[in-house]
Amino acid sequence: MSKNTNEDLNALADRAAAGDRDALEAVIAGVQDMAFSLSLRMLGTFADAEDAAQEILMKILSGLPSFRQESAFTTWAFRVAVNHLKNYKKHMFAHAPLNFEFYGNDIENADLQNIPDLSQNVEQSVLAEELKLSCTNVMLQCLDPESRCIFVLGTMFKADSRMAGEILGITPEAYRQRLSRVRGKMAQFLSAYCGEYGSGKCRCRDRINYAIRSHRLDPAQLDYTSASSPDMEQLREIKGAMEEIDGLSQQFSFCKMYQTPERLKEYIRKFLDSPAAAAVKNA
Repeated sequence: MSKNTNEDLNALADRAAAGDRDALEAVIAGVQDMAFSLSLRMLGTFADAEDAAQEILMKILSGLPSFRQESAFTTWAFRVAVNHLKNYKKHMFAHAPLNFEFYGNDIENADLQNIPDLSQNVEQSVLAEELKLSCTNVMLQCLDPESRCIFVLGTMFKADSRMAGEILGITPEAYRQRLSRVRGKMAQFLSAYCGEYGSGKCRCRDRINYAIRSHRLDPAQLDYTSASSPDMEQLREIKGAMEEIDGLSQQFSFCKMYQTPERLKEYIRKFLDSPAAAAVKNA
């Protein structure tokens, strides 16, 4: 993510819509980590997040000529992303929805005994960390899309209620109330079942082989532990002034940003050299 301020991005959006290649690149650099990280939290897997983020970035680029600067560019870009993701039907969990009852039952009743070592010589600590990060991300799929979006905006992006309300089309008060409710629900589940972030009995290190056998963990593809986080200082213009409404922030440290995968960056670079990008620049 670039260090451009909202004012910079607003100006860059104008130049990009007028055909400035450097401005196009800067605009994409300014929002690509947001698009990917939001997609990852909303959809649950890296593969689905890459596909959705690609579509979001294309929508942002094609929509640049219609951006009227009635709001900050980052708010507008968030709105494009949120509207795309809330009704997204092409991801894995759209066809296999989860709920807290199912997740809790799996924790309580999974048979962890008599499973061979399936770690493929990968360090147990690495596999446990990968499972922890993937499990807590997939757990978000137990929320309905609107609640999931509210949770992610308030917990990962730390958007203030004014900005979040503008993105979601609700009042700041309604956003604060709904964020408090959904964070309470998440905290209650973690406290009851998760031994990593709560007082439950589930420990990732004890479930490694079970997770590999049930295809929830792949030692050959460690997406979370191999991904990089962006410089949080560079996110200051996307993040609002954090509002501590419920005292639960420290319980959700797993909900962090990730840098855009190199595959997606390469796709964008190729797109910017394509006739389709020229059509955007000549709009």
